Amino acid sequence: MNLESPAMSMELSIVNVRIVMALSKSVEESLKEAEASLRNALVFAARQERPVVCTTISKVIQEIETLQSFDSLMDKLENRMQGDSGNFGTFFRE
Repeated sequence: MNLESPAMSMELSIVNVRIVMALSKSVEESLKEAEASLRNALVFAARQERPVVCTTISKVIQEIETLQSFDSLMDKLENRMQGDSGNFGTFFRE
């Protein structure tokens, strides 16, 4: 009978951690440019388009921001050292 606990599984997976960067600089820069263009489009859309257009553009901007934040969090989680307490500095401070 295998009684491996979730904590043990997590500990075992941490041993095999690879140091990687999920988003390359070119992708990150392109996302920032896309976000800036969408914000510009939102300004014009707010003046002359239907509300659904503004809502959709806003959702795309939010998705880009979420992707960048989530990628940063995943980098920190993937690059933890074995036995690390999991402190992320000011990342999660209130």
